[in-house]
Amino acid sequence: MSNAGPPPDHVVEDSAPEEEPEDARLEDNLKSKSTWLRLLFMIVFVVLYGVSRIVVVTVVVVQFLWVLFTGKPNERLSRFGLSLAIYTYQIVSYLTFNTERQPFPFTDWPTGPPSAAEE
Repeated sequence: MSNAGPPPDHVVEDSAPEEEPEDARLEDNLKSKSTWLRLLFMIVFVVLYGVSRIVVVTVVVVQFLWVLFTGKPNERLSRFGLSLAIYTYQIVSYLTFNTERQPFPFTDWPTGPPSAAEE
């Protein structure tokens, strides 16, 4: 048995909509386990998005105070801020159905700009 095919509950879109009534397609979509599982993941990522916003504000305040007292940005804090911005981008991309790739904690924490393969 190969894992190359779609999952058993995958809903295949017809190229000819007149073959299957709209109600039947809606029922198939409502019964799709993968759709409901995605909803669960989306709820988790909405919570993580809220936490990331709080962390971003904290990074902004700490970085500002650092610059105020030292005259230059903290390099480690700048790198963390960049990775946090990329993480937030990945969450929003997943939530808006622009990608199927789930962000951290289901993948590694971002270390550089998002690649075209991630999008």
